[in-house]
Amino acid sequence: MPAMIPLRALRAAVFAVVSVMLGVCAHTLAGGSVSGLAVLAAWGTSFLPAWLLAGRERSAAVIAPSLALAQAALHLLFSLAHAVEPVVAHDPGHVHSGLVPGLGMLLTHAWAVGMTALWLSRGEAALWSLLRRLAVRLFIAFAVHLDPARAAIVVPPAERRVIPRLPLLVHEMRRRGPPGGVRTVSA
Repeated sequence: MPAMIPLRALRAAVFAVVSVMLGVCAHTLAGGSVSGLAVLAAWGTSFLPAWLLAGRERSAAVIAPSLALAQAALHLLFSLAHAVEPVVAHDPGHVHSGLVPGLGMLLTHAWAVGMTALWLSRGEAALWSLLRRLAVRLFIAFAVHLDPARAAIVVPPAERRVIPRLPLLVHEMRRRGPPGGVRTVSA
């Protein structure tokens, strides 16, 4: 089921915001600085590929590499933006120099991508499950509205009494005693 334009835009915007916030937080925690213009450019850089991928449901196998590419692009963008800022804005505690990250930064990016991809894929699965259920319910509601004879399809099951059993008495046999529904007549 393809996504409609507003849903596609919303999903792409969420992906872009999560990617950019992850990148900005990681970059500033590592000692770098990020300007508002760099954040805006980063959001546009993340939104366009997300828009292209947001046409249908995506699994973690698609989300994780997409997020890794977005993080690599954002890392380069923030590093370039950091390099062109005035010398006063540079923080000597920044973990890497230039565009190539160190091993610790690569591991941090990989961990963040894995956790975020898991989170986004679970949200993606929940969203599409909800949309499928909503579509079925709307279909049934419209089918009953258009043809009331189809209401028999939607009849709830007959209510039956559920007798809770204790776990200790699960082995209990219910066939003991007189058969149900039979009256005994005493003389």
